[in-house]
Amino acid sequence: MGNREALLAGAKRCLSEKGYGRTTARDIATASGVSLAAIGYHFGSKDALMNAALIEAMEDWGRAVGTALASTAGQRLTPEERFQLCWDRILETFAERRGLWKAQFEMIAQVDHLPEIASTLGESQKDARLGLSAMFQGKEEVPDTEDEILRGAFLQAMLAGVAAQWLVAPDQVPRGRDLFRGLQLLASGVLGSAAAPS
Repeated sequence: MGNREALLAGAKRCLSEKGYGRTTARDIATASGVSLAAIGYHFGSKDALMNAALIEAMEDWGRAVGTALASTAGQRLTPEERFQLCWDRILETFAERRGLWKAQFEMIAQVDHLPEIASTLGESQKDARLGLSAMFQGKEEVPDTEDEILRGAFLQAMLAGVAAQWLVAPDQVPRGRDLFRGLQLLASGVLGSAAAPS
């Protein structure tokens, strides 16, 4: 492993264990076994390294969920079953990656003070949305279309909400079947009111 990769691995460990704001450049250097000067050489700044580490950690999380769902590849699942299964698999990953979710919310809270965070997170939005859309449809990838991005944006909004609920009260987080039922209730209310005569 080269210095750049070691720094990313160390930064991801620090994100998980200490969070975004409490991690120092020295913490990262110690965790990675690489000199402080290497941070500037490879990333320009500690913040740029932390941003890259968060994006990579979220990609690692997406691959972990994808691997967990790969076991269902041969199964014939209805859209309802796949939706519920995806959420249940996602919930299983929260416990092992609690630090990652805390760090992500911490970073989002800093966007007004650290514009590079907003830029970094904004640049990764589209890929994240397309990835979620593909995951929930049981596909390797989906086309870059407005509908797929909108599907992913809706799932991303749900994911952020579920993650926030889990961080606050893990025992109260709705499971996949509960989320599906909530979606049914919401859709019937919205579609019912849209169809009702005015």
